[in-house]
Amino acid sequence: MLWEQSVDPSGALGERFGFDSVAAAETWVSTVLARTWGITAGGCTRIVISDHNAIVWVDSNLGPLVVKWSRARERFASLASSSEVLRGLGERGLPVAAPIATVDGLDRVVLGTPTGPLSVTVLPELTGDWLDIDDESAVRSAGTHLAELHDALRSVHVIDTAPRLQPLHRRVENWLADGDRGFAPDASRRIGELLPSLPALDDEPQLLHNDFRAANILTENSTVVGILDFDEVLIGHRVHDLAKASVYLGTRFTDWRPTPPEVQRTFRAGYESVRPLGPTEARWLELLVLWQAVIAVPNADDTAGWASTALDLGAGGT
Repeated sequence: MLWEQSVDPSGALGERFGFDSVAAAETWVSTVLARTWGITAGGCTRIVISDHNAIVWVDSNLGPLVVKWSRARERFASLASSSEVLRGLGERGLPVAAPIATVDGLDRVVLGTPTGPLSVTVLPELTGDWLDIDDESAVRSAGTHLAELHDALRSVHVIDTAPRLQPLHRRVENWLADGDRGFAPDASRRIGELLPSLPALDDEPQLLHNDFRAANILTENSTVVGILDFDEVLIGHRVHDLAKASVYLGTRFTDWRPTPPEVQRTFRAGYESVRPLGPTEARWLELLVLWQAVIAVPNADDTAGWASTALDLGAGGT
């Protein structure tokens, strides 16, 4: 299990996906790879379950592969969009795992199981080490790669099924009115002070990664060699993606701690070495980083220190 530490993996495999054993899942994967992709599978080396999704690592005649599936039917259209995005980025030379096409030329297909349909895609396995935010060079590389990713995503066809964010002024206003849980009141007050003076952003909304952080960034020799997990792509402003990545950059799976302000500064420097922010974007970044930091505070018993990091940012830590 990726997140749910108290859940029995074998039980979840059966209840959620209809496989009563790892062997049954392995047999199903081998069958669909042969029939639908024309791939000969060796064995499954690992299966990870995350909510309604699963990831399976497979040896094959094409080398190590990753099979990803989801049973969340309401997300099938957006998952198809994310596969199309990956294809476009791969064609532009970005370090992503572009989908391996089926024998019919499809990047993702819906297949049946005993408990219902699954949306399935097959990717080559990327290798590397998870981003270490204590490695200054790797953090800077992550910043440059996010900027390059944003530039590439501007030229990828915007898919109608990709979720679209509300205008930023409205989102922050609504959160201040109804969403703030009061865990970092001084930081929230600073957000309220900054918001009225901010002009509208003048860049066009575009596709964004929306989950750019250590768990989805692979490095080698302090350089990014892989960007993973485009399942959360949506349409919004680049500076919002930069702000969210800045706050969550150091998070990995169950290791969920705030990114120190000095690491955020290095990350931003890497980003701006490729794509400098305009004056309006720079002002918005200050507010958005602070906002994302307050949103990240999990509860009043904040042992990881998210609230104190938000206070540092509100006091000029960025």
